[in-house]
Amino acid sequence: MSNATHYRKVFDSPYLSAADVVEPISLTIARVTQEVDKTKKSKDVFNTVYFVERDIRPGEKLKPMILNATNSKTVARLAGTPYIEEWGGKRITVYVETGIKFGRDTVDGLRIKQAAARSAVTPDNQRLWDNAKSAYKRDGNLERVLARADMSEEHITQLIAECSAEPKQEAAA
Repeated sequence: MSNATHYRKVFDSPYLSAADVVEPISLTIARVTQEVDKTKKSKDVFNTVYFVERDIRPGEKLKPMILNATNSKTVARLAGTPYIEEWGGKRITVYVETGIKFGRDTVDGLRIKQAAARSAVTPDNQRLWDNAKSAYKRDGNLERVLARADMSEEHITQLIAECSAEPKQEAAA
């Protein structure tokens, strides 16, 4: 029931929670910082991950995620380094695990796993390259392409240059 509203949504936490994640979602880490709990329920400092993606679903802002010890260890393993400053750019999948013990309670919690491999947009893959060019011409940016596929900075620059060099098509009269 993906259009249903979880009862915890009303509490509007500043952090991503199990109530926000309807199905597993692959995300790109922008940065991880250590910051004081913004819920003001404690003065604890947490590893907090911010993502490149802006929306969790169309029109619904993606929140940062507190990394508990389990998820911090998982990201460190996946990133190949224990240093949070080096986790940026890593693709992860966030999903809900049920039955997690939290004190005396059993709760749903967020967990992290390796994101599935994504396609790489290169001139060698003509179909993806042409689709990316069409998206750039339509949207004026590559946000939607980069949400689903990887592109090097060099290829982004090349694609934009190719689109700029192509003659503009006149609208049919």
